[in-house]
Amino acid sequence: MNSTKEQIISFLDKCDELKSCKFIMATTKIKDLLKSIVNCCELYRLFEAVTKDFNYLEAKSQCLVSFNDGLLQRNYVVLPKTVGQRLAFIFCLLVEFDRETINFNDFLMQYYPEDGSFFASYQAFGNSIIKSLKDCVEHAFKDLLAVPEEKQNVSPVTALGLVVAQEMKFIASSSILEEDKENGMKILSALFESVKARDEEKCDALLCGYNYFVLHNNCVSDSIANLIKLVETCEKFNKQPT
Repeated sequence: MNSTKEQIISFLDKCDELKSCKFIMATTKIKDLLKSIVNCCELYRLFEAVTKDFNYLEAKSQCLVSFNDGLLQRNYVVLPKTVGQRLAFIFCLLVEFDRETINFNDFLMQYYPEDGSFFASYQAFGNSIIKSLKDCVEHAFKDLLAVPEEKQNVSPVTALGLVVAQEMKFIASSSILEEDKENGMKILSALFESVKARDEEKCDALLCGYNYFVLHNNCVSDSIANLIKLVETCEKFNKQPT
């Protein structure tokens, strides 16, 4: 049986998968996300606690906003301000999608119209609703997810290896072309090897190339800033006398 921490991390990974998956897979990924809550005691207790006295119908009337500006009917989502209410609202909303009491496609077109395409609407939904869900759960379990003291003293190269692996996982689960995924993996692998080989010139060139790669493919992860910072730390570390 996985530990609670592993189950929480798995849930957070499923949030990322839901954000980055193809639109056609969204309802399946939502179902998987809800199952992971049921299968984790701590997550189940968290959502049970936040929904216990939560008035979802009242929250819907406040969060799902519609108004007429004199020309068009406009609709948008305003998420609750507190972490508990936000978790409760998003959870109940996802349950409605799963039960099909709210049609997911219609919801996207109504509240995240963007350019009129499901692709753009789904991206906006993920960056708003699902990102907020992930952030709130991370906040709720921040102490559990914190790296233990004894693991904070790893070398910067080891730390970079972990971030590179995380970045590769992000690229693999993205919606970019398979050929582009392969190219991104090659750049990351070569970048890590150049750091280990203390080849600063090659390392800087590969980092610049990877930066261009993520911007060109519009697949910037949450860990990209940490990746760049760690590469710089490794370069400084490598210059220290041995």
